[in-house]
This record gives sequence, C-alpha cells and structure tokens, in this order.
Amino acid sequence: MEPSSISYPIRKIFRGKGNLHFRYARLIRVNPEAKQVELSNGILDYDHLVFATGAETNYFGMENVRKNAIPMKTLSDAIQMRNRMLTNFEEAAIHTDPEEIRKNLTIVIAGGGPTGVEISGMFAEMRYSIVRKDYPEFKNNTGAEIYLVDGGAALLKPMSKDSQTHTYEALTKLGVKVILNSHVSDYVDDHVVFSDGTKIATRNLIWAAGVSAMIFEGVPAASYGRGKRLIVNEFHEVAGLNHVYAIGDTSGMTGDPGFPDMHPQVAQVAIQQGLNLAGNFAKKFSGKPPVAFRYHDKGSMAIIGRNKAVVDLPKPKLHLSGFIAWLAWLFIHLLSLISYRNRLNTLYNWTVAYFSRDQSLRMIIRPMDETNKTPAEDKIDV
Repeated sequence: MEPSSISYPIRKIFRGKGNLHFRYARLIRVNPEAKQVELSNGILDYDHLVFATGAETNYFGMENVRKNAIPMKTLSDAIQMRNRMLTNFEEAAIHTDPEEIRKNLTIVIAGGGPTGVEISGMFAEMRYSIVRKDYPEFKNNTGAEIYLVDGGAALLKPMSKDSQTHTYEALTKLGVKVILNSHVSDYVDDHVVFSDGTKIATRNLIWAAGVSAMIFEGVPAASYGRGKRLIVNEFHEVAGLNHVYAIGDTSGMTGDPGFPDMHPQVAQVAIQQGLNLAGNFAKKFSGKPPVAFRYHDKGSMAIIGRNKAVVDLPKPKLHLSGFIAWLAWLFIHLLSLISYRNRLNTLYNWTVAYFSRDQSLRMIIRPMDETNKTPAEDKIDV
C-alpha cells in the first residue's frame, strides 16, 4: 500500500488544539534535576515527561546482520525493503549465472512471530502471481526458495497450539520452508550462517527477529530492566525518577498482577497505557487519585495469506482460522487506521488486489542526493 494509506501527519491530527505544540527533533539527553530535555534543535522545560518512543530492531549484537539485513519495523524500513527486493529482482533478470540468480531471488526471513509469518506468506503468494507476471525471465525453475527461520520450537510462540499448527501447515502448503530450533549467527558474503554451521546463499535477509527499547542519556542505569525497557510501576512512573513516565514498548511494568513478567510489546498495550496515563493526568489536575493500569488482553492474530489467518480470543477462549479469521484481521486493521480516508483507501486497494491478484505499487523509490541531483545509492550493498 501507499505510505499515505496507513500513516497520517501528526500536525494534522492535532490541528486546532491550541494547548498542544509539536516539535520535530532528535532527543539528545534528559536532565531530570533541571526538568529539561535537550533536543537537536533546542531545550525544552517540562513539568511531566512521558517516554512513548517505542522500540527499535534488535540485532543481538551481530554487526554484519545490522549492516546488511533488511529490517521491518518502521515505514522507512518497509520502503527500503521494497527498494532492495525489487532491485535484486532486476539484477536476477539480467544474470546468466544460475547461482547469482538464486542468490538474488532467495529470501530468508528471521523471526517466526506475526511479522515474519505475514511477510513470508506475502512473498510466497507474490512468487506464484505477481513476480511470474512481471518477470517472464523467471518462468523456468530458478532454485530460489523462501525460508522462515525461528529459534523456538514453533511459530507464533505467544499464540495457541492450534494457531501454531495451522500457521505451519498453511505456510508449508504455500511453499515456504520453515526452519525451527535454529538461530541466525552471522551474515557473511551473501550467506546467512546458522548456529549449527549450515548456510543459505541469499542477498535478501529480512530481520524480524526481535525488538529492543532504547537507552537515553541522563536516565540512570538503575531505571532500565530487561531489553533496555524503562522500569515503571502500575502508574507508569519510571523507577528512580520524579515526574517521568513511560508507556508502550519502551516501558516494562512490574505492577500488573496479570503480567508479572512485563507486558508484551504490542500495539494494544501501548494504546491502553496511553489512555490510562492520560486519564490519570486529568485526575491529578482535579485532585483525584490515579488508577493503576491493568492490561485487558483482547486477543492475538496473524495473517498468513489470501483467505488465511489465525485468531486467538481470550474471552471467550476461542480459536479461529481460515477465511473467518482472515476477515477478522482485515476488519480490525481497518479500524485501527486513523482517518476515514485512510480506511477507504486501504479498503479500496485491498479489494482491487483481492480480485485482481495484483497491484501496481511496485516502484523503486530512492531518496535524492542533493549534491548532484541524482537518486542516492542504497546505503546497503546489493
């Protein structure tokens, strides 16, 4: 989909809110004693500071993977992935060496969570429809494969056994080679290296294996917990600091009895925490006591492909799969978009893609190099 179908300008969201000011900047450091934050374009004073910075891709200290893999966390990552994949397909279309063709077309996705499952299913369906239409050069068997790799014993680890089994079987039928109980240990010379020493030759390693929160200068080390998450109590207050709060992926709450091992880093947690903290600020200003946060798990879902998805609902405890789960996934994700315009555009694009088994959003879009007014080269070697 187009970026504008799923994203929305922040300034437009808050248009007309006279008591809100937006600043586009990079956070440099926090000064809790002075109650200030230093930004790349100035200093701001605060009465209350809220960290809602999400998380970043976790490469587990593997520098080669960080430099050469394709992350899938942000909108920029998605555009880079499209650029990189289409560029490699174009390279394969003009090669005569079977090994080079295979390396440019083979895809390895690291991480068997919802992101990894959804990407592998998408590419598997594209291989049999869009790619073969656009690239007649690949009609003959190129030997290229799609691999989904996870270090655990099952895909979609947090979900039910039924969802894990259904997902494995559906992806296998689509032609995805699922590798479990195996970790990526390096990525050298266009080869993904696994913990057991085996290798797969590819120029397309998509990294969806985990996320990590960020460290902020000025915040004491004692305020951080596992995965660099800021330790917060049930009122979202950061440990060791006054008037500083954290919500979403960057926070690790220890005060929710239902989740003693911190909450999962998913959107629903962030949304509910944001609403709770906003309500507590309103209560604070009116002299009322704050409300402790309790996460209400609304369920988990993952889309696998056309008419294929899995859904787990906690109350009532229910597992859905196939077409019904696929419709539920589409409905929930449409509702999660910000504006009616986003929802209508997305619904239209999905409808056209569903019936045509095709879509035209396959452009290689590179940033402009202002020094010579030519498209800048991708920072990652291809």
